[in-house]
Amino acid sequence: MSRVPYTSTTNACKLCTPLGAALVFKGIEGGVPFLHGSQGCATYMRRYIISHFREPMDIASSALGEKHAVYGGGPNLKKGLLNVMKKYSPALIGVASTCLTETIGDDVQMILHEFRKEFGDLELPEIVHCSTPSYMGTHMEGWHRAVRAIVDQMVTDKAPPAHSVNILPSLVSPADIRHLRELCATFGIAPVILPDISDTLDGTAKEDYEPIPEGGTPLAAIRGMSGARATIQFGRTLADRDSAGESLRRRFGVPCHTVGMPIGIRESDAFFAALEEAAGVPMPREVGLERGRLVDAMVDAHKYVFGKRVVVYGEEDLVVGLTAFLAEIGMKPVLVATGARNMGLEKHIADVCAGVAGELPEIHEGVDFHDIAERSATLAPDLMVGHSKGYRYAREWNVPLIRVGFPIHDRFGGQRMLHIGYRGALALLDHIVNAILEKKQEDSPVGYVYL
Repeated sequence: MSRVPYTSTTNACKLCTPLGAALVFKGIEGGVPFLHGSQGCATYMRRYIISHFREPMDIASSALGEKHAVYGGGPNLKKGLLNVMKKYSPALIGVASTCLTETIGDDVQMILHEFRKEFGDLELPEIVHCSTPSYMGTHMEGWHRAVRAIVDQMVTDKAPPAHSVNILPSLVSPADIRHLRELCATFGIAPVILPDISDTLDGTAKEDYEPIPEGGTPLAAIRGMSGARATIQFGRTLADRDSAGESLRRRFGVPCHTVGMPIGIRESDAFFAALEEAAGVPMPREVGLERGRLVDAMVDAHKYVFGKRVVVYGEEDLVVGLTAFLAEIGMKPVLVATGARNMGLEKHIADVCAGVAGELPEIHEGVDFHDIAERSATLAPDLMVGHSKGYRYAREWNVPLIRVGFPIHDRFGGQRMLHIGYRGALALLDHIVNAILEKKQEDSPVGYVYL
């Protein structure tokens, strides 16, 4: 019997495209994410997001069924928007398409145009839409598309010059965003962080449930992004794409600095250099002291981490930043993998490893965990660095898993993990060294206190 060739995915190393868009829309003040598709899509995404951030996550849906797959989902989208307006009174509704609506060919832009005409007598919220079918891209692709859609559809006029800097941080933790705000204050400059999930997905305890939590990037601040002194966006892979920062540069002349995810010494140095240029002031002394503490800790940790073999996986720009950091502390990344495709990962990894790593790691794009495990099993890694979905393989190989990125389902406090800047690198270094020491103690037949 002849076999028909096919491609399957086993334990994907990515999440779906509209999930990333939903996270972005949750980071806008008064924003409600809205998925134009089946109810199951919203339920699946809520489960992932709530498990990681441990906060309520409402995602509205047009709840399409079989009939709408034949006749179109326009009426349901309009009805859903009205229901969201009635229940939440949002300042913004972010509409992201799904596989179903993209496949049947719903023209969301036209439907929203009709909605605005039909209900123009009502006080309508800002409505932003983006195309995010899951068969084209990953959750990070959805994230970047949503940020670009917000900038393109809301920033339409040149704003007066402001002493502010636009920061497009990609998917970092709420703790990272709070740290970014503190750093900008240290430089004496006001940041417009898009999106800002620092409060909306890591809020305080309230006596009463708030349908829309406090926080998020204010709409007025978004509209004023065209008057900022500069835009700083995180992600080496964005340099080759028509990103939100590039859109602001092209349309309004806002200088755009694309830097790698600022993890470790060199990538953080590049970020602070861009911030110095935008603010017009040198690095403040307290930031320099943080850099010095990181260097001192790297010297102290060198005897524990040097030469350790590491498998790194996750979002494309995160793994580039992590690889840069691991290489500069003396570890040996042996495999770097992501579920994204066509991101130029080989070039970016070579760039961040230049001068600090000997042999470059194996680099794989568009892979699932079956592919990662099959290859990594022959590389004898000492530890893995990535999110929780790699746990079964770390357990199988009896190596530590350093949980970084999204999602983290099997540990507490993933939303409060600090990764970026010198302070974040120091926290990550402590985490890595202690995991290695703990493994050494556990494997010892006698155990000991001093290491």
